[in-house]
Amino acid sequence: MKPEQTPHSVFIRFHLLLLCAISGLFFLSAPARAGEFSVGFADVDVTPQLGVKDKPVFLAGFGQNRRATKVHDPITARAVVMADGDDKIALVSVDVVGLFMPVVERVRAKLPGFKYVLVSATHNHEGPDTLGLWGASPIQSGIDPEYLKKVEAGCVEAVKAADTARKPAVARIGSARDASLLNDNRKPFVVHDELVALHFRNPKTDKPLGVLLQWNCHPEALSSKNTEISADFIYYTVKYLRESQKCPVAYFTGTVGGLMTTLGLTVKDEKGKELADGTFEKTDRYGLLVAKLADKAIKGAVPITLTPFEVRRRELLVPVDNNIYKLAHKFGTLDRTMYEWTGEPTPKTFTETKDVSKPVAVKTEVGYLKFGTLEVAAIPGEIYPELVLGKVQDPADPGADFPDAAIEPAIYDQLKGKHRMLIGLANDELGYFIPKRQWDDKAPYCYGLKKAQYGEMNSVGPDAAPVVCEAFKALVKGK
Repeated sequence: MKPEQTPHSVFIRFHLLLLCAISGLFFLSAPARAGEFSVGFADVDVTPQLGVKDKPVFLAGFGQNRRATKVHDPITARAVVMADGDDKIALVSVDVVGLFMPVVERVRAKLPGFKYVLVSATHNHEGPDTLGLWGASPIQSGIDPEYLKKVEAGCVEAVKAADTARKPAVARIGSARDASLLNDNRKPFVVHDELVALHFRNPKTDKPLGVLLQWNCHPEALSSKNTEISADFIYYTVKYLRESQKCPVAYFTGTVGGLMTTLGLTVKDEKGKELADGTFEKTDRYGLLVAKLADKAIKGAVPITLTPFEVRRRELLVPVDNNIYKLAHKFGTLDRTMYEWTGEPTPKTFTETKDVSKPVAVKTEVGYLKFGTLEVAAIPGEIYPELVLGKVQDPADPGADFPDAAIEPAIYDQLKGKHRMLIGLANDELGYFIPKRQWDDKAPYCYGLKKAQYGEMNSVGPDAAPVVCEAFKALVKGK
């Protein structure tokens, strides 16, 4: 017999919930009515329309004014909905370069009844600009507001369709590694070469219901000269995996900072011929190789229980020190609310400001998800593998800007469960999270180089990694 809830106990519980809300820490793990585990998959085509007068489609991820000339393959929003009784979790991923948190908030507002909705992007460099940074010039946004509404609506539609498609399910989880499928084009050379796959099947018929796949690589195999809209290698990975597993597939991006890429990576066709960067032949072949790695992970998969659901998320401020981003904000190409930065990531009040001449920050979200014995880190950007795997350079190179900076707590060191996964660009896109002691924007440069390596220009600043990693550590510990 349950103990009776007294007015005093209700009073205490209310104030505990209020305290969590004020601190920005949200525990969404109150027990719901337990029930049968079910899963549903769905995808929605959100390819932009070409040929509309005075509405060029700017492709994202490299330089300005790269205009789409044709559609090679579709841009897709792929959703997975898992349910345990009345608890429903939605995960959706879109083949675009990134989605800012305000977009995610608008999608969530249209999906009541869900315990949690995660919206991420694959970080595709061959799709339309959804961040505003790749327009006709550095001071012109590349976003088509109507198209962004289409993406938001596509996310909502995909989640609702996946929810409708839910069926009772059992799950298996598998992982596989292949370091030959990744190139790190920034020293030190560190790759996150673990692919994770969740395979869902009907418990009565054993019929496959879907695959959730997570891999760690920039979708930029087509490189900077391509002008055809494409989901890059992800289109082929999903296509081949759907064929081999005979079920829907949802692809999620993981650890892509560093930079995890196919550019400069040796990829050969079935006859041993090396394929060139920027070609559909290499993109197709790489997508197939990732699909085969996923097949290997699924073949070795083991049963997993994905219930109960536990979700923790924390809103926080991350300082913006990047002068290019500040200038883009001033000109309106970076449409993002700025907040006063006092050095405190979770202040009692988030105060908006338009004065970027003073220290400013953006509001974002870090998430920790626990599905039974699977722990998932939801990171709002492109995190370096060093920060995930605990491989930050030590001692630091003397040419680094902050060689004495403390080493950030590694993301995977916080996950103590049997299985783990990381979803990058989760609910936001703040660019690169670079270990502070590897930050290298000023001469002398690390490793005796004559110029700075790529990375810092697409990061909000050197304190982003410490703030995000510390926030995730506290979130896992429930602080």
